Amino acid sequence: MLNKRVNIESVLIEEKQRNGTTDYASALYRILEKDAASRERISNNLSIEITTKTNNAFKIDLLDADKIYHLSDIKKICIDYRLRFLNSDFFKGEIPAEAIAKIKRLEEAHGIELKAYKIIAPSKLFKLDDKDDPLLFAPIGNDYYYLLHHWGGDLHPLRKIAMWPFKNIINLTLLVVTLSYLVALLVPDGLFSKNSSTAQFFIIFFFIFKCLAAIVIFYGFALGKNFNHAIWNSKYFNA
Repeated sequence: MLNKRVNIESVLIEEKQRNGTTDYASALYRILEKDAASRERISNNLSIEITTKTNNAFKIDLLDADKIYHLSDIKKICIDYRLRFLNSDFFKGEIPAEAIAKIKRLEEAHGIELKAYKIIAPSKLFKLDDKDDPLLFAPIGNDYYYLLHHWGGDLHPLRKIAMWPFKNIINLTLLVVTLSYLVALLVPDGLFSKNSSTAQFFIIFFFIFKCLAAIVIFYGFALGKNFNHAIWNSKYFNA
């Protein structure tokens, strides 16, 4: 059971299904059709050309709808698993040949040159060459992204649990309180006085809580750490 891995691509698909937003291809077409500022023209075969510098002029009818994701789904997964969603310029790993081959096939099919790639990966992969769970995306427009390739070993399912305290201040506080309570329970009766009491237990509990809270605060400030929602698209390593 401990060797089971989590496929982040499948998690993204589940997130879309959970939100009831699986038909992104149709939704994206309707949005771009109404948004005259975001495209130059829409031809009879639904070929969409987008005039912005950071989007790609995909032919929507040739795309796999399962590989179209909205930024909100990507953000949710990054926050849950403490991953980054950054431009490929920051990625220090190696793009596999299979991904490059897929890009070439897409460019030939759509008659375009893909650009402005973005990658989902753990923070360390944007600084160190390592093997984990990168996902390569290309922007379509209106906060929609197309998944080009997924490589590396899948993430461990315990990662989501391990990163739960770092989602927000409430989760972190609950963890510190719970750990303080458990540690207080481990303190032997009569260690500090002959007669144990509820008041003595809570004094020990608050003492341990303050110690653990001080360690957490020192660690956070000393290393410049932040919560998941604040770093998922941050380009700074110590965020």
